[in-house]
Amino acid sequence: MKLMIRKRSIGNIPLLEVVEREQRNRLLPLVVYYHGWQSSKELVLTQGRKLAEAGFRVLLPDAANHGDRKQPIIQVPSLTFWQSIQANLFEFGSLVNHFKKLGLADDRVAVGGVSMGGITTCALMTNHPEIKVAACVMGSPKPVYYRERIYELATASGRYVPDDYLNLLAWIPYYDLSLRPETLAGRPMLFWHGNEDEIVPYSDAAEFVAENPDANLTFIEEDEKHLVRVSTMEKITAFYVEKMGINQ
Repeated sequence: MKLMIRKRSIGNIPLLEVVEREQRNRLLPLVVYYHGWQSSKELVLTQGRKLAEAGFRVLLPDAANHGDRKQPIIQVPSLTFWQSIQANLFEFGSLVNHFKKLGLADDRVAVGGVSMGGITTCALMTNHPEIKVAACVMGSPKPVYYRERIYELATASGRYVPDDYLNLLAWIPYYDLSLRPETLAGRPMLFWHGNEDEIVPYSDAAEFVAENPDANLTFIEEDEKHLVRVSTMEKITAFYVEKMGINQ
């Protein structure tokens, strides 16, 4: 099997499109997969390859301020971080719409991501019922709690935080999956998290899954830190294949 990895720009969004070469002009199920904080689309390419080999058309976009869109990190705590996530949310629909207009995608749309990309994934599930399947890898479905942690750490260390910090980030509760679990509406979602993660707390995902036993959630934990191994990528790919009903 030969894969095509095409560097594209949709509007001003740089991305990698990964697809089996012989299938490149055919209608295929679509996965939009997001990288992590201070990373880039190239660093989730291994996952993209595995998904493409399984029969998906995979889009790996650079988040705002990352990769080909790299900008200096703004010194106000978490401003660049939340800007990047919000831009992902703004841009998701335009990516899917572009490939639908080309006749290369239909209603079989899935989403996923690592770390910051996992936070993006959870947020998208609250407002995009058209997404069929999702995978949050080392991310958090509790961005309000995450926002509070960042605030507490910044103030404790004496860093400047705007007095209206919460107002400036008032959009976050609308995209907090833990506050709106009903928006999952039975859609299958995978959470993978290392229980030794020192970056994004393992407890966010573990608690969310425990709090929603009737949701269609799959939870995989491993004795790992903030790291995704190839064996984990294979498990993620198998989840998409099963839940999207891909015939290999």
